[in-house]
Amino acid sequence: MNKKIRCVITDDEPMARKGLQGYVEKIEFLELAGVCEDAIQLNSLLKQQSADLLFLDIEMPYVTGIDFLQRATQHPKVVFTTAYEQYALKGYELDILDYLLKPISFERFLQTANKAFDYFQPKGSGKDTYLFIKTDSKLEKVNFDDIMFVEAMENYVAIYTGEKKLITHSTLKLMQENLPVAASSSHISLIS
Repeated sequence: MNKKIRCVITDDEPMARKGLQGYVEKIEFLELAGVCEDAIQLNSLLKQQSADLLFLDIEMPYVTGIDFLQRATQHPKVVFTTAYEQYALKGYELDILDYLLKPISFERFLQTANKAFDYFQPKGSGKDTYLFIKTDSKLEKVNFDDIMFVEAMENYVAIYTGEKKLITHSTLKLMQENLPVAASSSHISLIS
């Protein structure tokens, strides 16, 4: 990953902000894009610049982290940082990346940072050399190297390998997202 993950810390406690800031600075693939005292400052900051990841406190004056998340139409991926474990379920209902319970140890922060690193990796850049598709009511393993071309057919795609033609319920765009970057740009032809 060439690009650093741009982070914003939002917490009403100065010591919590300072602690998180120190943690972010220790991790090479994280970049601090801003520090806010509350959700109102965060709202303004996000209108002025982009961020990939928010470290967001829940219990803050004026607007809670949960309220901010529920009302924001678009927002970066979120890690809740809070002293209250009772919000964990709500956090995952809001599709957050992780939930850090204060006081936050560096070891636990590093675990979350690595989770963020994995999340922001381009799809298909991993070590997978195959994908599973559902065809004829069963899952079939297809090696990327065996795919000659993929053809769009309305709400289906046909995957042609050297040996067979597999039809699955998918779109060409979705199929392209599931192919590794190297494969989709090299030997695999996509026909719409």
